[in-house]
Amino acid sequence: MNLDDFSDLIERPDGGVRRDAEEHRERLAVPVGALGRLDELGEWLSAAQQSVPVKAIERPRVVLFAGDHGVAELDVSGRAAGTAHELVRAALDGASPVAVLARRFSVPVRIVDAGLDCDPDLLPESVVRHRVRRGSGRIDVEDALTAEEAEQAVRLGMRVADEEADSGTDLVVLGDLSVGGTTAAATLIAALCGTDASVVTGRGGAGIDDLAWMRKCAAIRDALRRARPVLGDQLELLATVGGADLAAMTGFLLQSAVRRMPVVLDGVVSAACALVAQRAAFRAPDWWLAGQVSGEPAQAKALDRMALTPLLDHGVTVGEGSGALLALPLVQAAAALAAELPERAQEPAEQKTEEQSDDAEPAESTA
Repeated sequence: MNLDDFSDLIERPDGGVRRDAEEHRERLAVPVGALGRLDELGEWLSAAQQSVPVKAIERPRVVLFAGDHGVAELDVSGRAAGTAHELVRAALDGASPVAVLARRFSVPVRIVDAGLDCDPDLLPESVVRHRVRRGSGRIDVEDALTAEEAEQAVRLGMRVADEEADSGTDLVVLGDLSVGGTTAAATLIAALCGTDASVVTGRGGAGIDDLAWMRKCAAIRDALRRARPVLGDQLELLATVGGADLAAMTGFLLQSAVRRMPVVLDGVVSAACALVAQRAAFRAPDWWLAGQVSGEPAQAKALDRMALTPLLDHGVTVGEGSGALLALPLVQAAAALAAELPERAQEPAEQKTEEQSDDAEPAESTA
């Protein structure tokens, strides 16, 4: 498998349709610019849907990829290593932030176990049936995945994207349920942006103290040494310092762009996967929105590299797709305004011509 092949499969949203959407916006009764960024969102959705006016977002879905990362054994996370399944259980039981928000917004949640380190019997078969492996390797000293596992994980993400597109999902909120995932994500971003570990090391969704931050920074530094020699091959990079969940999310993002299915990114993990996908297919980011500012420095670097401006900045650091889900009503509002606002009343052409004639001053006689 060569991820560069996606470059030939992904097209940009329809530019002609976007121009038609801009012209339609200019005819609306509300002055251009009065709705701020909502105008831009409505036009982007029109181009993605190839529809003017834009269609309402009626079948959104939250998709969360779950996995444990061996690097969490170094105490670089606010959670104990191998406990990502607890995040999954909380989401399934409706007791996590993303579950509460999804319930409030009436959005279904799909959880895909790509690499949890737990007994499969602890979770429903619908969650664990796609698992690539049990946990990912400790990226500071070993590969996260074998080459075969990395390809399997990418294909898993592609398959999930196809299933969502085929079922009629018209927008995806993408997030992760992981322990140690932000360390792997920061490593990928540092490698692709050519920066040092200290520049991308954040506190993670669960929050860590200064000692844990220093351990995390050291782990990213060591993982970076292993990542730089394989920068020319995105799949090998994911195998070396990514993980099963990150590789699956990358495949999901690429195939979603192929299927013209818009995606709202959440935090640093989805941003890292998006940056890997962009390296493979430069048009792919045109199909994504950045839902929120997570506070992770690596996320800021990745979004800047992809020229994606977050929709919200509410200080939400919990991850799990929560921040991106908060942006969903904003996107839905943009679609509704673009579709339902009336156009300005047009004066009849004959009346306008007559008024212009009456207002004209008589020409002076030259006799």
